[in-house]
Amino acid sequence: MTRFGLPDDITACLFDLDGVVTRTATVHAAAWKETFDAFLRERQGADFRPFDPVADYDEYVDGRPRADGVRTFLASRGIRLPEGSPDDPPDAQTVHGIGNRKNELLLRRIRAGGVEPYEGTLRYIEAVRAAGLRTALVSSSANARDVLRSVGAEHLFDVCVDGVVARERALPGKPHPDTFLAAAHDLGTDPARAAVFEDALAGMEAGRSGRFGYVVGVDRVGQRDALYAHGADVVVEDLADLLAQGGAA
Repeated sequence: MTRFGLPDDITACLFDLDGVVTRTATVHAAAWKETFDAFLRERQGADFRPFDPVADYDEYVDGRPRADGVRTFLASRGIRLPEGSPDDPPDAQTVHGIGNRKNELLLRRIRAGGVEPYEGTLRYIEAVRAAGLRTALVSSSANARDVLRSVGAEHLFDVCVDGVVARERALPGKPHPDTFLAAAHDLGTDPARAAVFEDALAGMEAGRSGRFGYVVGVDRVGQRDALYAHGADVVVEDLADLLAQGGAA
């Protein structure tokens, strides 16, 4: 491994957004907590068990498409709801209604506080692109392009497979590898020659099951062992750490 902490035959890099490129994971977790706590309080009363923005977020919703996150977390509490439709209002007691409520709260938080990029990630992407590697953004978020614009990072990606694209192509979300595989296809790259960069456990599983050439876990919240257990080949706290491993060579 002489370039950017990656095997020599890697020609493309596939990056998750939240928690890898931008500091939006905590904003997502806060929006999920507000959404789920309000739902659980109304359903179960004042003695409900609150949504844990670290443990529950990491295990059940991080990296997954919005509706999948709703289903998975509620199933962990023994709750099933009608699916509804993607156009359900945010007060609807359906899977999509709860997901739309979360998205409404998320956008409100983003507009109020803005989004910050991880500067180490931006430096890393600029370096790999300068060396001729192709890059893609792979995110379950339907707001990915807006977030990229807000931090001026659209130009850093040759391809974007986000929640909108996944819905248009009927691609199942992480932990399934389909969105990453679609990004590799759009780049004209064999998955075995592409590296996946993820901070979510579901993203690690997607990288492993898709048989990508290398899977980089980005540990922002102290889950190093879990990232390895779910499929990471290497775990770093910041992608700038990989530049320090001889990325300029």
